[in-house]
Amino acid sequence: MSAAETSILSSDAYVQALLQAAEAQSAVVNKFSRRTFFKVSGLVGGGLVLAFYVGEQGEARANGKASGKTSGEFAPNAFLRVSSDGTITLFSKAPEIGQGIKTAFPMIIAEELDADWAHVKVEQAAINPAAFGRQSAGGSRSIPMSWDQLRRAGAVGRAMLVSAAAKQWKVSEAELTTENSTVFHKASKRKATYASLATAAAALPVPDDKTIKLKTRSEYKLLGKRIGGVDNHAIVTGQPLFGIDQVLPGMHYAVFVKSPAVGGKVIEANLDEIRQLPGVTQAFVVAGTGKPTEVMPGVAILAKSTWAAFSARQKLQVKWDETEASKDSWSAYVEQAKKLASTSGPDSIRNTGDVDKVFAESKPVEAFYSYPFIAHAPLEPQNTTAWFKDGAIEIWSPTQTPESGMKLVADVLGIAPDKVTLHQTRVGGGFGRRLMNDYMCEAAAIAKQAGVPVKLQWTREDDMHHDFYRVGGFHSFKGGLDQAGKLVAWQNHFITFTQDGQRPTSGGDLPADEFPAQLLPNARLTQTKLPLKIPTGPWRAPRSCSVAFATQSFLHECAVSAKRDHLEFLLEVMGEPRWLQPGNEFALNTGRAAAVIKLAAEKAGWGRSLPKGRGMGLAFHFSHAGHFAEVAEVSVDANRKLTVHRIVVAGDVGPIVNLSGAENQTEGAVIDGFSAAMGQQIDFENGRIVQNNFDSYPILRIASTPKIESYFIESDFTPTGIGEPALPPVAPTIANAIFAATGQRVRSMPFTKEGYSV
Repeated sequence: MSAAETSILSSDAYVQALLQAAEAQSAVVNKFSRRTFFKVSGLVGGGLVLAFYVGEQGEARANGKASGKTSGEFAPNAFLRVSSDGTITLFSKAPEIGQGIKTAFPMIIAEELDADWAHVKVEQAAINPAAFGRQSAGGSRSIPMSWDQLRRAGAVGRAMLVSAAAKQWKVSEAELTTENSTVFHKASKRKATYASLATAAAALPVPDDKTIKLKTRSEYKLLGKRIGGVDNHAIVTGQPLFGIDQVLPGMHYAVFVKSPAVGGKVIEANLDEIRQLPGVTQAFVVAGTGKPTEVMPGVAILAKSTWAAFSARQKLQVKWDETEASKDSWSAYVEQAKKLASTSGPDSIRNTGDVDKVFAESKPVEAFYSYPFIAHAPLEPQNTTAWFKDGAIEIWSPTQTPESGMKLVADVLGIAPDKVTLHQTRVGGGFGRRLMNDYMCEAAAIAKQAGVPVKLQWTREDDMHHDFYRVGGFHSFKGGLDQAGKLVAWQNHFITFTQDGQRPTSGGDLPADEFPAQLLPNARLTQTKLPLKIPTGPWRAPRSCSVAFATQSFLHECAVSAKRDHLEFLLEVMGEPRWLQPGNEFALNTGRAAAVIKLAAEKAGWGRSLPKGRGMGLAFHFSHAGHFAEVAEVSVDANRKLTVHRIVVAGDVGPIVNLSGAENQTEGAVIDGFSAAMGQQIDFENGRIVQNNFDSYPILRIASTPKIESYFIESDFTPTGIGEPALPPVAPTIANAIFAATGQRVRSMPFTKEGYSV
């Protein structure tokens, strides 16, 4: 295993552009079927179009023929187009939500193709899961699930171009090499550009991609480099890339008002008055499906402008039937959890060894940790543009899950799935919120009922009040230390929530192998589930984003109680290097874990002397197949004003595809994690969300952002994602640093609740 370290430079802008299938024809191409599109692209100017069919396991198979001036096309998946004018067009199939995938995917193809990146053009692929396979963004799964598929796409393209050159020059393919979109024959000093070979290559049979040799990591020329976002220029010049930017001829602007307590239904509303207001074109009740993930009951107002719709909304008066609506109260849950803390949960998650016997013989450490519900709060509030006509619907939406969104819309409208066309736009922040497509379903239902093209725009308050929140939770811990200060027993009574009375709600589960229980001989995990109606959903690094704070902070408490250095204590818990489930990337590898812990500590200068009021904290967490350790250096003044001077991040996610993107993701994870830890909380009483906007739900400001350093151990494991696993260690590393600086333990988030400020 070799280590490659990188110092942080300035971040690239988050990137993504709306589909532009051809610059001169972008308005037309979206109306074509994918087969028509490939016929057009193959006929214009000649060239080579490659596409791949993905089987059930997500692996690419060549299928059909290459497309030239007069030949047909493949059923597409990951694909490329080489034009006779020298342009190489690569298509990115997954939604761009700020994770840089629109740059990373084409880089993988270009590496195996040996394409000249300077001449590569990247376009967003149309949403067609039958052709492309998985087209979604979530779980840090985009790269690992598409890695081999995209590599093979590029490698097959290169092989066909080499074959075309070999036939023209009447030499062996083994004598040829490629670089920067050019094929070389060293012996005769001949060379040919991909552009000049494209038409000839298109006439060749497509080889079986399984027979094509892929590059090893040592052969990479492009991957691992810092590459700027392919649409950075479009972003900084304000091009209409986002869902919120979409405009259609004759479009009406819509707002949708739902019950302040989830589950409420419309009894009556002053619709006649609203219809008379300036600019208002329609106002009506939407019955909905009664499902938060689809369309809840509400009132739609359509107007000639966003301002007119928003203004009319201010005068809307709705009487709600809240008989079946949520009555949830966060303050009541907190009191209930405190009373349950001293008990054992009724649900057994894990029980190994003899916990009671070991506790009786060891030094106990006990603590109670809590964290609140929080919102996703993407900077682009939810929106969708929809046009229902002739029994079909066309949608422009910033979604993380276009495939499931299309199916959901079809179900809600009662139409066939092939009657739904979805155009994927750039997403102005996802973090898991846009895995749900309620806003898409709302726009579709309103457009069908209104009979006109509609752009539904949520307000910031809508977004705050109708989220699928990260669930809060409580942990009652007990640890046992032997005479040598070694952790020998672990107990966690986890108090969480349930929507159905049986399973923990989304993001509120605790697996039996949650760290560090699976590494200790004596461990007991139990669970209590409290009933909940308020919707919850995945939030960046689901479960781990909250559980890591409690677990990694309590581990530090155990180290302090044992009078042990936390680095030494943590490495001892890891034990000998081993992969707990070889072949399972979601299983902890203690060797990789120890390596990133040591790297973070080394780069941070762990153990060096610091002035009074300043301290260092360390935390590790494994989630979403990523091993990450972080060290924070903080200072706290007499008024509990917190300054985070520096956070060092060390991670192992296999080979780095785009170093710039990797650094962006670690920086974003740190800032997001710091924001959530420091001051973010969603309170609710009588089923109603208390917070309204960023004045009561603060996001970290630039002045408070620490210096962030990122280091990566590049291993030969299949690459995995970064955006989620880099976040969980943030809160505990800052909390542990606060203790090192002040001797005061932080056991609840947000830290502002314990008197800290930034």
